[in-house]
Amino acid sequence: MVMPMTRGQLHRDNLAFAGTGGVSAGNRCARFHPAFRDAATGQVERARFADGSAAPMHVLDGLPDAWVAERDVHGNPCTLRPGIVAGFVRDGVFYTREQAAAAVADRAGTAFLGTAKRAKVFSPTQESRITMPSISLSRLLKHWADLDPDGIAVVHEQQRLSWTQLEAMSNRLARAYQNLGVGHDDFVTIALPNGIEFFAAAFATWKLGATPQPVSARLPRMELEQIIEVGRPKLVVGAPEGQHPGVTSLPAGFQPEPDLPADPLPERTATYFKAMTSGGSTGRPKLIVSHIQAAWDPDAAFMNFGSRGSVLVPGPLYHNGPFLWALVALFKGNRVTITTRFDAERTLALIEAEQVDTVYLVPTMMQRIWNLPEDVKQRYRLDSLRCLWHLAAPCPAWLKRAYIDWLGADVIWELYGGTEGQGSTVISGSEWLEHPGSVGRPVPTCEIKIVDEHGATLPAGIVGEVFLRPRTGPGTTYHYIGAEPRAIDGGWESIGDLGYLDEAGYLYLSDRRTDMILSGGANVYPAEVEAAIDAFPGVRSSAVIGLPHEDLGNAVHAIVDAPAGDVGEEALLAHLAERLVRYKLPRSIEFVSEPLRDDAGKVRRTALRAERLAGRR
Repeated sequence: MVMPMTRGQLHRDNLAFAGTGGVSAGNRCARFHPAFRDAATGQVERARFADGSAAPMHVLDGLPDAWVAERDVHGNPCTLRPGIVAGFVRDGVFYTREQAAAAVADRAGTAFLGTAKRAKVFSPTQESRITMPSISLSRLLKHWADLDPDGIAVVHEQQRLSWTQLEAMSNRLARAYQNLGVGHDDFVTIALPNGIEFFAAAFATWKLGATPQPVSARLPRMELEQIIEVGRPKLVVGAPEGQHPGVTSLPAGFQPEPDLPADPLPERTATYFKAMTSGGSTGRPKLIVSHIQAAWDPDAAFMNFGSRGSVLVPGPLYHNGPFLWALVALFKGNRVTITTRFDAERTLALIEAEQVDTVYLVPTMMQRIWNLPEDVKQRYRLDSLRCLWHLAAPCPAWLKRAYIDWLGADVIWELYGGTEGQGSTVISGSEWLEHPGSVGRPVPTCEIKIVDEHGATLPAGIVGEVFLRPRTGPGTTYHYIGAEPRAIDGGWESIGDLGYLDEAGYLYLSDRRTDMILSGGANVYPAEVEAAIDAFPGVRSSAVIGLPHEDLGNAVHAIVDAPAGDVGEEALLAHLAERLVRYKLPRSIEFVSEPLRDDAGKVRRTALRAERLAGRR
């Protein structure tokens, strides 16, 4: 028998019962529509009560009938993280998480918690829990193959692979990897280009309880060797056999022996879902090892993804954003279309042909699409598109507004955060119009503050370094191999960005800490100057760096990618003078015809600066 707390112990405004079709708070009751915003995006649904008031409710793991308490029975704020339930309210009565857990056992099949057997009940202080049946990634392809055997899982160029085919292909590949010594929690370095083979390698790795560690297929041999030295993988996929002494390698296009069976392997679940590589701007490479277990609930809400829809990811899969969007889309049963390389018009054609509802882009891609002739942009029907996510780099305000005007504010979404997963912000197009330039507010699972060079917290409106902290505590979302976090007291960590918070808690980014130019005693943020340059007709991309100057210390130098060669320096400077204060104007401009950003939207300013300095010697 479950004994509830008394009504007097209920904090009436901030506790909600997970019921079927209704939410109770205090002694008031409301109905709510099942369309909801998920915890991953930080969106908040409000329950409307009979007296006209509203209470914010945070959804638990995307289930519209499972809500978490924002405050405990004493009115104190709860420490929330995905899946934590401080308690539930039913008919105006508060139940603790332990009582709710007992209710799950005692009333299985009733409406007490709606889909009670699938709800997660976490203790804020313990790891004991009742969990819904997340599916091991070693079993997820079979799950979808059983439900939709002939449905298309992956599309790449002219190839279309069904769930059944991908399941069989990755099973045979997993057995080949197993014969080469890959086992539980080993790393497998995947140095493959975008293609079906990449997905097969990732799932083959998970089927052995191992962790995929993607890298660029175009890495120079020395850089790949550095990554191998740091990560010590059991296998490198995509490198010629024998190229890296001491580790087994398989070339791109490897085919398992035909007699290897394609039936499922024993279920194994890796401790770590992925291990991404970071380098370039940080010097020697490091691995960012996710603390998410290699299991997923296909019904859990994530970044507005639907289920059994159509998702387009034209970015390189070795980068965290494209990897996460493409793989999670598959986890949720979506058809995923990828491209070998990004092409602006091809992207629009694929949205129409594949009836894409969700697309992943970076601002560089968005600008290349926007620069297409108007008749080309209007040639394709994009009405299937429900959600366009952009991330990985700052998006110029003019470009974001242009996309909102073109596709609609409800379609445009932006996420800011690092591969480390300590925290993130999310903002919709509609919200951005009210807070132009912002990347959003922190999602419920994290905190953000702005700090000066001495570690002091800065007030709203003052630019400093952005520090994040997961509500689960430091070190709970990832660990590095080959580096240490940039951290300050209290478990706060930085991923190297500068910015400020406004009075409402919205975050605005200025630039990367290491990219800021100190010129004549003033701070110049390259991203701001680049945004102004990129708005000039004929400019495809730009990079702004600081070069040594006898008087100023550093002078602003602009490298401008103008492939048609029709951008004049005088006209460009006049354009910039209307948009930037004088000290931010470039002292020198260099025109080039090759792209300055890669397909992931990244620019290596450190390397560009080093090249220019070497040329001066």
